Amino acid sequence: MGNVNKNAKKQQRTATAAQRAQRIRAAEERERLAKEKAAAEAKTKKIFTIVVCVILVLALGIPTVALSVLSM
Repeated sequence: MGNVNKNAKKQQRTATAAQRAQRIRAAEERERLAKEKAAAEAKTKKIFTIVVCVILVLALGIPTVALSVLSM
């Protein structure tokens, strides 16, 4: 009886080729999703940086032009 239990546990530990292939596909899918998420975050960060720079240029440029026009 103990030998039967041992064989059942051994079968649970050893995966079939299809199970291993499925695990590999799942791991590749997780990796692909992680890369896509990282790329999306990088793109969002770049857009945010550009928007902040434009706001700063306008915030500094408009008063400067206004003072130049008014001082004439």
